Amino acid sequence: MKLVVINPNSTASMTDKIVASARAVAGPGVEIEGRTAHGAPASIEGHFDEVMCAAHLLREVQEAEAQGADAIVVACFDDPAIGACREIATGPVLGICEAAVTAAGMIATSFSIVTTLPRSVPVIEELVRRYGRDHQCRRVRSAEIPVLALEEPGSKARDRVRAEILRAIEEDRCEAVVLGCAGMADLTEWLSAECGIPVIDGVGVAVKLAEALVGAGLKTSKIGAYARPIQK
Repeated sequence: MKLVVINPNSTASMTDKIVASARAVAGPGVEIEGRTAHGAPASIEGHFDEVMCAAHLLREVQEAEAQGADAIVVACFDDPAIGACREIATGPVLGICEAAVTAAGMIATSFSIVTTLPRSVPVIEELVRRYGRDHQCRRVRSAEIPVLALEEPGSKARDRVRAEILRAIEEDRCEAVVLGCAGMADLTEWLSAECGIPVIDGVGVAVKLAEALVGAGLKTSKIGAYARPIQK
């Protein structure tokens, strides 16, 4: 089984970190290939960045399809252009926000999300509503760090994420926490141990869900909303 994990921003070091996290949970016989959306913004922080990354992301989806991908994971918590990706893909395409909040709702009756910048909060709130998990999501919180700070040694970004999770436990009384950025994927195990609560990384969950969907023989429907784009 070949799963392709696409980082829709252009920061290759983040792709490497994401792929390492994906491979750490992949089952036997599962090949994980990482791809970077070269030409996209260096990070995705808001609606403008989502739009600017879309064409580059779609190019990577098309190339992954042509090279035999069984499923694709889009590794950005904003789930950018996920519908368009599904239109051009044959196998399942998973967004990490949808995967993570679905998993959170299965292991806890409530959860909070900790993301990077405050501007991402309303974007994620809207996604949670779209995915039907707003009744379980206590709050979307910001650690007030830029995405790229997660890549910078000495930025203390991980300590700020940890502090925000501890505040979520105390103030929101949540039973689990979802990490609202793919760039936090490598912190999951450490944060779970530090905070004493299930901390959910959407990359790992999306990989396991993709394995399950492929294993069940499921592909993306090509009737209706996810039909192939109309040629013009």
